[in-house]
Formats: sequence, C-alpha cells, structure tokens
Amino acid sequence: MERESLEVDVLFVGAGPASLASAFHLARLIEDHNKTIAAGEKSGERLDPTLLVVEKGKEIGSHALSGAVIDPSAFEELFEGVSVPDPPYDAKVQSDALFFLTEKRSFRLPITPPPLKNHGYFVASLGKLVRWMAEICESKGVEVYPGFPAAELLFDGDQVIGARMRDSGRDREGNPKPNFQPGMDVLASITVLGEGPRGTLAGQAEKKLGLQSSQPQIYAVGVKELWKVTGTIEPGTVYHTFGHPVDTAEFGGGFVYSMHDGLIDIGLVVGLDSENPRTDAHRLLQDFKSHPFVEEILEGGELVSYGAKAIPEGGYYAMPKLFASGLMIVGDSGGFLNSQRLKGVHLAIKSGMLAAEAAFASLLCADHSERQLKSYSEGVESSWVRSELWRVRNFRQSFQSGLWRGMLHAGLQFLSGGRGLRDPFPIEAGHTRMKKIEESAGEKTLPDQFEGKYAFDKLSCLYFSDTAHEEEQPSHLKILDSSICDTRCGEEFGNPCQYFCPANVYEIVQDAAKDRLKVNFSNCVHCKTCEIADPYQVILWTPPEGGGGPDWKQM
Repeated sequence: MERESLEVDVLFVGAGPASLASAFHLARLIEDHNKTIAAGEKSGERLDPTLLVVEKGKEIGSHALSGAVIDPSAFEELFEGVSVPDPPYDAKVQSDALFFLTEKRSFRLPITPPPLKNHGYFVASLGKLVRWMAEICESKGVEVYPGFPAAELLFDGDQVIGARMRDSGRDREGNPKPNFQPGMDVLASITVLGEGPRGTLAGQAEKKLGLQSSQPQIYAVGVKELWKVTGTIEPGTVYHTFGHPVDTAEFGGGFVYSMHDGLIDIGLVVGLDSENPRTDAHRLLQDFKSHPFVEEILEGGELVSYGAKAIPEGGYYAMPKLFASGLMIVGDSGGFLNSQRLKGVHLAIKSGMLAAEAAFASLLCADHSERQLKSYSEGVESSWVRSELWRVRNFRQSFQSGLWRGMLHAGLQFLSGGRGLRDPFPIEAGHTRMKKIEESAGEKTLPDQFEGKYAFDKLSCLYFSDTAHEEEQPSHLKILDSSICDTRCGEEFGNPCQYFCPANVYEIVQDAAKDRLKVNFSNCVHCKTCEIADPYQVILWTPPEGGGGPDWKQM
C-alpha cells in the first residue's frame, strides 16, 4: 500500500501538558538560539526545524479529562521571562480538608496531611489549560493537528524514525470503504511520546527496545463527573476522602473540587490492582455521591459531564527507560506522577521541558542516537523531578497490603525520606492480583436499581461524556483470544470486564444458550482500564479513527 509521508524534525504524539510544554520550550530554545546568532553573540548555524504535535481527539482538549489541582511552579518555570496570557485557572485554592467516611457519617481529620495541602495552588479545567497551551505553541510556529491518531511506531532497526497514523475509512471487517484513506507516515528525527497513561506507541517501544522497568507499573482509574449546583461551597474548596465506599482491602478515595459558577468536579479513584474481580469504579462513584456528606454538596444540582482516565501510580521504580535512539517518553506515558500528592501535571510539564532541552542539543549536533538523547534521562535525575519522586518511591506499593498497613508504612516512609521498611518495596502487577470468583470477597456495589437523582447507570452516565465513534470501522479494542473470554474467564473470574469498564463496553449476552462477550467499542471513553485490569491480558487497546472518543469540552 502506498502511503503519503510527511517529514518533520520533531514529532510530539499527544497534545497533553507534557507534549505541549515540550514543543513550546523547544520552540523557545530555537528562537533564542537564532536571535543570538543574528546578533553576532555566538557563532553557528540557524535552526529552522519543523515541530509537529498530533492528537487523536477531534479537538485539542477533547480527551483531557478535567478537574485537577495544579501546582503552578512548573508553569511559572516554563513561561519564565515570556509574555503570555495568564493560565486559565478556575479558582485559587481557598481551603482544603481530608475526611474519613463511614457508610453514613463523615469525620474531618483535625490536620490535613502535608502532601494534601494545596494552599497557593489552583483548581483548573485540564481541557482549558491544554487548549490555551496549544494556542501559545502555534504562536511560536509549532504545528498542532487534532484528529490524527498515531497507531504504530516506525523503526529503522532500533532507531525510531516516526509514527504511522491510523487508516480511516475501513469497514468492520477491515475492508476499504469508498472513503478509505491510508494513514500517513510522519517521519521524524526525534519522536516524543506524550500519549498519556498506557500509551500505545510507548508500549510498542517498551516491548521492542526492552524499556520496561524492573518493577511493573500499577494503575488506578479515576471516574469523574462535573455537576452544576446552586452554590453550596466556596470556589477553590478542595476535599479529599478515604474510607467508604472503597473497601479497606483496596486503594482509593474520593475528591470534591469546587469551581466557579457553581461547578463541582467530583470523582473517585480506585486501584486497578484490586483482588476483587467485581470491583466497579463507576458503581462505587454512584455510592459515593449517595453518601450524606456528598449528597448535601450536590443538592439541587444536575450532572453536566462524565468520564474516566487511568492513572499511573507505580512511582519512581516503575518508570520505564525514558529514551532510545530517536525517542523520548514524557508525562503520564513515562510514569511522571506523585501518587502521594495526587498530582502529575507539574511533573509532566517539567518532563516535557527536559525532553525539549535534550532535543535541542540533539538538533544542534545532528545526532539523534540513544547516546545523545540520554541527556534527557540525566536531566530528570539531576532535577527537582527526581527529588520529588524519590521521596515517594515506595508509597503506592505499600497499599497492596490494604489501607491500614499502607497508611502505617506511608507514615514510616514520610519519616525516612521514602525508604520505609524495605527499599524497593515489592510490588505486583495489578492484573496478577485478581482472585478467582470463588476466592474473592464478593461485590461491594449499589443495588441494581439506580435512583436517578444522584446515582445513574453506566449508559446514562455515558451520555454525558459526549462519546462518539464511527461505528462502521474495525473495533479498536482487540480481543487477542476470544475463546478465553467466552469460556475460561467467565468460569474463573466471572468476566470482570463487565464490572471494571466504566462505560459498558463489555457486555455478557446469551447466544445459543450460552454466555458470549459482546464488545460495544463505540461506548469507549479511552480510559485504558480494560487493557490494564484484564487478568489474562488478552485485550489490546488501539487508537480508533481520528476524532473518535469522548468530547470533554465542558470539563
């Protein structure tokens, strides 16, 4: 098949905070370099590289699930000395608190733990932030293309030479339709992967080039909703909770962020390393909203938007090798998240900046080898990023032993600079921990009937994600061995995909007097939960046609 090709110097995959920060910082370094050359302040040649950002969402910010507390330090560093519009933060944090919830009561802790103190930070819509960042990048000459899903990393031996965009216009069987267009090959000297958690191309690179860490990455899923209320708490109020409805054997908790104009961002984070095959983050969120503490906040309000996103929580020891010949990995794709502080945007931005500095040095000497790009990893190790992640390097691992033992060990780590009882603390891949159905503790969920005021079923919530896919295309959710799903998985684990998927993608239906798995791929909100939590690892998430998926404009 003949494919069109486009040659660029640096390709950024994904238009999240990490990629956009990297593209802006690189453009600025090039601009400053050219100015000093023109002024005669140093010798050398001008640089005029092509910088391209591709994004699978139909618009920039469509796939940026929002509701974040932002540490502004990385933005301040990124735009130091540059005249740009102020970031579109929603509200400055005015107060924060941590609550322990029982089934019916709430108890505010007298002291908010230092990692959860957010004074001086901002509540923000991540979608608004990345749209703002993209506009600034374009003003610096960076090309930003939404609706271009990168599906395959391109190699020349072990050298990454770009990425292939997904084909469009194929029918369900993969045959070309009249509007068929083969995906373009974008050839690049340097490819920067900022695809978010469990990136498709990052996964390809890890397998082919052996970039995996010695410890497995572990994930949680954050299920979020945006509500419009009549005004119950002051904008900039940040609440975090632990306890009900998350079982003490699992890792997770809730949050409530108050924004301007009566908007409340509410959600629940649940570890995808649960032993219980019936753990259902969506149902737990509905239970959370029905708690009197949360119900009072939402009183008289209405649901505006819904979504879900995986969160890489493994920490420093689970981060992959961040570079190879022609390749760097940034942001959530590289595991840049502080699970103790529940923050990753500032780390993503800084990782992008450090990758930009390595790319700039690489362009100057026209050397894009692994040896040259190693300076990115060295920059991470010598920056405040390493210092922050090192202090929490064993935090999340501790909670695989349950809430109370995890809190005890987390306290010891706080006193010992992150070491705790063992360093590194052992950790298991999430999908290996799931117990078979007869061994599990059972299902902790709401009754099957949702009352429709605060608690809604998955399909009702899905409507508020504005998710849409071209249905006459091959499913982007590949089942590598369907026989496992239809027989063994049901017998051993009760088909857990029907529970852990927050969008009702996986449905068990009766077919010829037996149960069969039906994949409703058009429901997918791109959270990657299925690929992560599947106990057999036979689900492969791939990018759908460009523009498919959720549309979180209001988030």
